[in-house]
Amino acid sequence: MTHPLLTAPSIPGPRSPSLPVTVGFDGSRESLAAVTWAADEARRRGLALRLLHAWGLEPDVHSPLVGPGTPSRVSEEVPRTTAERVRRTHPGLEVLVRQRCGEPAAVLCEAAEKSELLVLGSRGRGGVAGFVVGSVALAVVARTRRPVVLVRAGEPVPGGDVVLGLDLSHPCDEVLEFAFSQAHRLGVPLRVVHSPRHPGGCGPTAQAAAAPAPGAADAATATALARVLDQWRHAFPGLHVTAEIRPGHPARRLLDASHAAALVVIGRRNRDSRLGPHTGGLTRTLLHRSRTPVAVVPHD
Repeated sequence: MTHPLLTAPSIPGPRSPSLPVTVGFDGSRESLAAVTWAADEARRRGLALRLLHAWGLEPDVHSPLVGPGTPSRVSEEVPRTTAERVRRTHPGLEVLVRQRCGEPAAVLCEAAEKSELLVLGSRGRGGVAGFVVGSVALAVVARTRRPVVLVRAGEPVPGGDVVLGLDLSHPCDEVLEFAFSQAHRLGVPLRVVHSPRHPGGCGPTAQAAAAPAPGAADAATATALARVLDQWRHAFPGLHVTAEIRPGHPARRLLDASHAAALVVIGRRNRDSRLGPHTGGLTRTLLHRSRTPVAVVPHD
């Protein structure tokens, strides 16, 4: 039987030229960094930037007159001032400002469905004033079917590459396409990192990997990795692509690889669970500990 990735990859185009890059904004340092990253990305993609500011349904106990549908003066002025700054630094970029009242994760997920990409600060102010906090960001990543980029405050790595964490047991087109396209847009190399499962692990994949002699297993992994990547190299002929096999815990290996990276790309499998949408351990670890922007790409 032919593996689905042994045929030429299908490169999906943008969903619609009218869909913007949306960035969640709450005035924190992280959300300001996210605005800058999103503005650069919108310009690279030739799309509008939508700056989304939201406030919760609960009134602020410190400001009893501020309730649903009544944004504070800060809520009105800060997004407008930020939009004006973006227009100065990115002349010609269409910048839209939207303000919404509602449950933060729900507002962001709804916005993501009408966006080419959603960008969030990976940390934000706590309380009602800040909505891009750890728990909300994780909830959005777990629920949305659109790619999400989480950005930390700090200086970007100059000349950094794009790092793709690839699971060879499920090498999804959506994740590969995002990583290859992003490296192409940034004009930087793509570094693909695969961390084989431990031979002592459980499940058919781990048992199969443990069966051959170590040298044969390494060679088989390298061959499978090259086979997947060769198809995408043909689709992006000018892109410099390297592959690394780093045995060990995938999250630790990706964190190590991320230190010199401009962006880390990982996949998140859409799962139906009795406990509701959730993220895996690798995603949570990277979002909590990586100082490099992390793109989470959902896939079936």
